[in-house]
Formats: sequence, C-alpha cells, structure tokens
Amino acid sequence: QVQLVESGGGLVQAGDSLRLSCLASGQPSFKLHRLAWFRQAPGNEREFVAAITWPDDSPWYGEVAKGRLTISRPNANIVYLQMNRLKPEDTAVYYCAAGSGVGNIATRGSYDDWGQGTQVTVSS
Repeated sequence: QVQLVESGGGLVQAGDSLRLSCLASGQPSFKLHRLAWFRQAPGNEREFVAAITWPDDSPWYGEVAKGRLTISRPNANIVYLQMNRLKPEDTAVYYCAAGSGVGNIATRGSYDDWGQGTQVTVSS
C-alpha cells in the first residue's frame, strides 16, 4: 500500500516562491517509479504539472510548469516542487501522485495513488 503526504502549501503574494514536498512510502517499490504533481483550481479539471522517475531521475513538465516550476527527487521517497515567481493563476490544490510507469506520464489515469493535496493561494 502506498501513502503520499504533501506539505509546504500556504498563502503567498504574487512573485513569491514556495517549495512543496511529498513524502512517499509503501510497497511494492515499483509503484513509486513515477512521482508527479497535479493541481486543481476551483471549477477546473485536475491538470498535470510535472513528474519525475526513479532511479533514472528524468523530469517531465506540463505547460503550466515550464520556466517557473522545477521538480526534483533526492531519493526514491521524496519529491519536491519548487515554484518561483508565483502568479494568482497558480492558486490551486496541489496533489502528489504515484505510478508504476504504465501509460502517459501526464495523464491522471496513469497514477494509482494520490495524496490529500496541499492548498496554494497566491494573492495579487
């Protein structure tokens, strides 16, 4: 069973930075091959932000992430999302997800396990 616990969200001003963390645990380990971040704003679909694989440490980014958001994974069980120059449109609940590596890396259905989410609110 896989467990994902996100942290690091909060209320910030436009232009600030935040780093989100996700602590992943559980077995079998292949279910943690991919760790990803998705986000969902009120009234919107959950959208792909970024993902990274282990042990090959290959990052993938969605359009919303390019240039300002960086995903990193120092070991098999922790993934970070560094968010810089935040904008009000980044306001959303950010979810960590884990997947074994089957399917499109940017698709919700490719992930079997999800965290509870952490709220990020960016004021203008």
